[in-house]
This record gives sequence, C-alpha cells and structure tokens, in this order.
Amino acid sequence: MFSMYFNLGVEHITDLNGYDHILFLTALAAVYLLQDSKKVIILITAFTIGHSVTLALATLRIIKIPSDLIEFLIPLTIFISAFLDFFYNEQKTGKRIHHIKYTLAMFFGLIHGLGFSNYLRELLGNEENIVSPLFAFNIGLEVGQIIIVAAYLTLATVLVKFLKVPRRDLSLITAGAAFGISIILMIERYPF
Repeated sequence: MFSMYFNLGVEHITDLNGYDHILFLTALAAVYLLQDSKKVIILITAFTIGHSVTLALATLRIIKIPSDLIEFLIPLTIFISAFLDFFYNEQKTGKRIHHIKYTLAMFFGLIHGLGFSNYLRELLGNEENIVSPLFAFNIGLEVGQIIIVAAYLTLATVLVKFLKVPRRDLSLITAGAAFGISIILMIERYPF
C-alpha cells in the first residue's frame, strides 16, 4: 500500500498536466545551480511541510476553501516566487531573498496542499486509516519535487558552466517565463 501511494505522489507532481506545480518549483529554483543543492532541498522540504499540513487538514475535511480560489492562488505563488528572482543578486540580496523564500515556500506549500486535497480525497475513498497513505503520498511528492528540481539544476549548471550562459541571464529568463505564464494562469483562473 505504501508503494502505491508513494508512486502516485511521484507521478502526480511530475505529470506534465500539472505543469503549474512544476513551474512553481522552477521559479523557486531559478537562481540556483547544482552547487546550491542543499539550499534548494531545504526550500523544497519547507514547501512539503506546509503542503503536508493542509493536504492532511483538507483531506480530513477539517478545512475547506473553494477550489476556484485555490486554483487562482497557485499561479499567484508562482508570480511572487518569480518576482523575487528578479531581485536576487548573490552578493547583495542573495541571503535576504533566500530567507524570504524559505518562509514563502512553507506558506505557499499550504496553498498547494489545498490544490491536491480533492485529488487525494478521491484516491483515499473509504480508507479507514489515511495516515499511512497520506504519509506515502507526501514522501512521493517530495521525491518527485527533488527529481524536477534536480533536472532544472543540472540543466542550469550545464548552461552556465559549460555553455557559458551568464548565470544572471539564465535566472532572469527562467523567472521571466514563470512570471509571464503565471499572469496568464491568474487571468484564466480569476475566481471573482
């Protein structure tokens, strides 16, 4: 049973149909390279902690927020993450923005967890004990997120170190793409 929910978690986050979550992770990692893996893993784990809390609460029906609002807030998290990337300068603002990203990653995890709750609630159906499936699903999500970020960091490192693309330019291109797509998604999903 653990492996089934674990695999569902990995598949759910890496599914290209859920590109908004992939885009968020890319915006979160846009300013980093492989050498910064530890920082990025901590960011992702902060995101997963927030994500796990609301995923559990929403799956148990302890909290309920309209899905239209959540679907709008998810691209807003991408927008804010990408916006912060525009001001990242490793020497001048790097440490401060990185600390802001830690806090935001956990908070944004709360929002994204609500986005997954309906999906997970359907999967769990009438399971008597949801703790183990919920744990397995969240571990799968974490592993899937690490796969996505590792792919981005590897590509970014190859572009910067071997193809000599300026690191700042790559960060701005990545953040700009995420920023632009997030605006389109917010307009499409505007709930009011």
